[in-house]
Amino acid sequence: MGLTVKFTRAKIQGLALARLGNPLRSGILQTSKELCHFDDSEAELLTHCFLKPFRAMEEHRFHHETSLDQNRVFNCAKAVFADSSNLLESAAKIAQRLFEKSDHPNIKPGDLCISVIDGLIVNGKLTSALCIVKCENTVPFLQISVSDGDLHLMTHQGIYPDKIDKGCLILNDQADEGFSVLVFDKGGADPLFWNRQFLSVVPRTNDDFMTKRYSELCMEFAKRGLPESTPQESRYQLANRAVNYLVDAEEFDRESFESKALQEPKVIDQFKEFKDGYEEDNGFTLEEKFTVSKDIASKAKKKLKGTLKLDTGAEIRFKSDFIDEAESLFEQGFDDARGMRFVKILFNEEC
Repeated sequence: MGLTVKFTRAKIQGLALARLGNPLRSGILQTSKELCHFDDSEAELLTHCFLKPFRAMEEHRFHHETSLDQNRVFNCAKAVFADSSNLLESAAKIAQRLFEKSDHPNIKPGDLCISVIDGLIVNGKLTSALCIVKCENTVPFLQISVSDGDLHLMTHQGIYPDKIDKGCLILNDQADEGFSVLVFDKGGADPLFWNRQFLSVVPRTNDDFMTKRYSELCMEFAKRGLPESTPQESRYQLANRAVNYLVDAEEFDRESFESKALQEPKVIDQFKEFKDGYEEDNGFTLEEKFTVSKDIASKAKKKLKGTLKLDTGAEIRFKSDFIDEAESLFEQGFDDARGMRFVKILFNEEC
């Protein structure tokens, strides 16, 4: 079963701050000496701002090559969950680790907010969480104030909630397996910096995860993994066969998938090579057998569509239902008189 998290009752209880630079640029680390506390209205606003990016995130878990107890962020979270009064000390340790790992010339300085949040509902149970967010960019904003009976305009630089760059929400759930962890990274010089080098988290590879990753892999392979000379309609048909396999199969089996979706030995070899690169880039290995998540497969089917862009300015969009029947409804040819290619689409009536 996938992870279900509800935020409606969540509330921030305490907040530690840090400001960190890049060690290679003589940047420094500064951490707050006391926790920040808020009234109810401020707490509600901050809770919403911090948790908004985590909706619909995939589940990860902490990991270490030798022992989970060697993962520093995991240990800090465990200390906070054992006693929330450890937040200030643990936040300083987390900030120190991030500072140490920021020794790449392209890692941006930024502000770090680390907070305890209570009242989350995780798979039906009341759960607390440790929230870590990093903001690498500030935005200007204006404030009108009253002074000496007149209005004055002041400019400030601050954090825009929708522009939080990186985040980690550690749920106090499944501690023996490395907690349930939600992460996001909206970009940077190294896409693996936040997940791998700082947090050391890996995806929790359940059936939902495998189904989603295979559907994404197949679409990416159809788009980028085939030879450039491959016609667009052939790409769409391959992606459609792959997604249809997930929709129809109860159990995924690699050999069956290759036979039914990829079909040709040359394409199978190209897919294996593309899959190896995909796994290396993302830091996980796809299983050869798993139970297909029908909900995830159905969503992938709905998303499957393509666009045939022509150099004359026309675009033809294909939905998955059409791709299923493409062999009988879609034709391509060459007009000798005009010296141009053409497409032919059959239909009964306009919708």
